[in-house]
Amino acid sequence: MSGTSADGVDAALITTDGQDFVEFHGGLTLPYSEEVRSRVLEASQHNVRLDELLRLERDLTLHHAQAIFALEEQLGELAKSAKLVGFHGHTVRHIPGEGVTMQLGNPWLLAEKTGKQVVSDFRRRDMARGGQGAPLATFFHQAIFHDETQAIAVLNLGGVANLTWLGADGSIVAGDTGPGCGLLDEWAQEMAGLSHDIDGQLALRGTVHQQLVKDALSADYFQRPLPKSADRFEFDHIDVSGLSVEDGAATLCAVTVGAIAMSAQTMAEPPAILWATGGGVHHPVIMSMLAEHFQTVQTIDQRGLSPDTLEAECFAWLAVRSLRNLPLTIPETTGCSQPTTGGFVTP
Repeated sequence: MSGTSADGVDAALITTDGQDFVEFHGGLTLPYSEEVRSRVLEASQHNVRLDELLRLERDLTLHHAQAIFALEEQLGELAKSAKLVGFHGHTVRHIPGEGVTMQLGNPWLLAEKTGKQVVSDFRRRDMARGGQGAPLATFFHQAIFHDETQAIAVLNLGGVANLTWLGADGSIVAGDTGPGCGLLDEWAQEMAGLSHDIDGQLALRGTVHQQLVKDALSADYFQRPLPKSADRFEFDHIDVSGLSVEDGAATLCAVTVGAIAMSAQTMAEPPAILWATGGGVHHPVIMSMLAEHFQTVQTIDQRGLSPDTLEAECFAWLAVRSLRNLPLTIPETTGCSQPTTGGFVTP
């Protein structure tokens, strides 16, 4: 998995039947060089030349192969014996309103380099059936929390935040709530020269400008019910450029959490626990703001899971589901017309 922060490739090893049985063996992140990271961000945020895009896809794929080799070195024979790779690649465009998405990654090259079967292209069949193509982690969240007896929600705080609500009766609703850490990361990069707001050092010293939060959350996207999926242009209207670096960071945190709370209020009942995962769990201001809106907030490491590798583990799990022709999405999670499997299998 290569997320919107473009800091590197997350790789993880699981054993699974693609349903409720999931055994976790460990994972790692192989960071990108500054040069590769710059190229990934450029391709994600701007229109680049086609030959540059193809070279970037090759280099990203080779980096994914190196991440697999690093995982094999870390976990030994168990990883070397793995039969299947779930390969999400890096999303450079996701425009669900137009039914288009693009993930960079060459599954043929990855299969040749690793000698393993590869499943890729997880989103486009869902979109062909009228779905948003995201979020895809919903069923995985349901699998790892299948023993819960009360309504819960699972929040993934990546560049975009997505929420899975799981009812005690097995009902499920999911979608992208709004910005996760993406806008905050860009703000920290542009205004403070930081890769992200490390340990909340900016937001902790800032003051939230409530009117800006209110204005941001009045946009049409935030009024729409789940399921919904965001593209990278969806939040361009959120402008904190008139604020100090610290106040801008705090205000962006409040927008992220406010959007999550708005989505949660549309659920059939409040979640007894909000389980948080993704890079955003390391941000103290976002986590403390969440605690103001939800009865109980816990990070998934309190269940022995890793918030930093869960998404990579999810795509390994989805790869097995794809091979077994099990659905990856349903109308309640992406808006697709019918339960839909997906993924392209490269031998």
